[in-house]
Amino acid sequence: MKKKLTLLLALCLVCTGVFAGCGSKEEKAEAPQTIDDIEGEEAEAPAEEAGEAALADAQEMVFVLNNEPDTIDPTITNNSFATPFLINCFEGLVTYDENGEVVPGNAESWECNDDLTVYTFHLRDGLKWSDGSPLTANDYVYSALRVLDPATGAQYVNMISDYVVNGTEYYAGTASAEEVGIKALDDLTLEFTLVAPCPYFVDLVSMWVYFPVQEATVEANGDKWTASADTYIGNGPFKVTEIKMGESYVLEKNENYWDAENVTLDKLTYRYILDVSTALTAYENGEVDGVRTIPSSDMARLKAENAGVQTVGSYGTVYYDINCSKEPYDNPLVRKALCLAIDREALINNVAQLDAQPAFSFYAPGYVVDGKDLTEGRSDFGLSANADVEAAQAALAEAGYPNGEGFPTVQLSFYSDDNVKKIAEAIKEMWEQNLGIKVEVSSADWAVFYDAVQNGNYEVAAMGWSADYVNPMSFLPLLYTDDVTNNSFYSNPDYDAIVDQVKAEKDPSKFAELVKQADELVSADYPVLPLYYKSNNYLIKDYIQGVYMTSSSNLYFKNAKVLAK
Repeated sequence: MKKKLTLLLALCLVCTGVFAGCGSKEEKAEAPQTIDDIEGEEAEAPAEEAGEAALADAQEMVFVLNNEPDTIDPTITNNSFATPFLINCFEGLVTYDENGEVVPGNAESWECNDDLTVYTFHLRDGLKWSDGSPLTANDYVYSALRVLDPATGAQYVNMISDYVVNGTEYYAGTASAEEVGIKALDDLTLEFTLVAPCPYFVDLVSMWVYFPVQEATVEANGDKWTASADTYIGNGPFKVTEIKMGESYVLEKNENYWDAENVTLDKLTYRYILDVSTALTAYENGEVDGVRTIPSSDMARLKAENAGVQTVGSYGTVYYDINCSKEPYDNPLVRKALCLAIDREALINNVAQLDAQPAFSFYAPGYVVDGKDLTEGRSDFGLSANADVEAAQAALAEAGYPNGEGFPTVQLSFYSDDNVKKIAEAIKEMWEQNLGIKVEVSSADWAVFYDAVQNGNYEVAAMGWSADYVNPMSFLPLLYTDDVTNNSFYSNPDYDAIVDQVKAEKDPSKFAELVKQADELVSADYPVLPLYYKSNNYLIKDYIQGVYMTSSSNLYFKNAKVLAK
């Protein structure tokens, strides 16, 4: 897409002269970062603010979700399917506005020391939980320590343990809570002390693993606190008032939210319709007001009809994980052959039928330093938009499987989704035809599928990644040895060493160079099967305004308004 979605990030050149957001809301970036939309047709413009348009008497809407999350506990999940709940029922120290800019959330201001190892956040006075009880800095401390407790099973534990002093030690049981570098200096002041300089820490705390959860309700209900509307206590613009498992969730305006006076929507119903074609029918029949996933075969028609397609540039990649810990996939030549045998253009244009750019690496374009995207001019790692059958067969032969002889049947798994199913079946056909190997495909609901992937019980599995915060460090840990997000079980000490340098580098130019080095090193080893760099599409009726999605694929409803029809 020719259009650009400009993101003014907290990762900007402010008070200390580095690219970290350590200043307050009033400080401005000297050099805005940008996300370039994926090449293709220009996106439809986001809906304009309601302005003087008359509002409907009933500020209520129904929005369809097409995948159920493993949990809606922000301190546990790393599942993007949970975000409709997490970012609308909770709020962290900072959040994102409709322009993708990091803005104050529970914290009205913050600052950091000169070497970027101590960050201090000042909470708003009078913060409350959705049940009306006070929310203080101590709640943030409790929640972080809960993440660091191995019994919690937090999937993003490393997002705290790797950064905060004694976080890893507390997780291992060798440090006390008092020794962890997260302190409530008073009810309104929260201090983080880090193990090393972190220029992007303000972006990091936008992630839901840093969100607060209420100690009283969690301790009283254990891991079932998210299963009941009465116990699902949050601090965001909405609260859950009704739960019908597998069918629907009802969210209503949280009158105890600090900015409740600017929340117009009274009721938001999430309705689960797993079949995307059925969901589209409900949308076109006027039964629902929005749908998260659009059937690819209907995209062109819906755009031509101005049916409410919203397209947002995404800092993300669609790829397949390859289990590098299993034979024969522990051989880079095998992985290379699998990557070479894919016709990415056919997948994009004929199968998925979407606007996307062929991917040759897991790391997506979209992060800019000094006016240049970090991926500009990088290698294609021998891959191309179309399948290179000759090179793929040569790599497989070099690995010891000429013409696919002796190669075990590939177990290709994916999660239940019509679009994902089409891609998996197309990949099966490409591998069988181009490599002479046999492929079996299987699917499962997301929770079952993802549990198997995390535990290494797979060979090649459908996956994808949208950055949780707009920085390359949202991608690089995906292939870092033993990282909780490393579902490929890939390990390369040289790569790990470069990533360690990236994490602490203050200088933007050096940071950029290190990111490129890490990308070049790991992508040439083919630990994943990259397919395409994506954009995100969803449907919303034209009488619904103010809904917005960030490049991390998060949908925010706090500014939503229903106009009179």
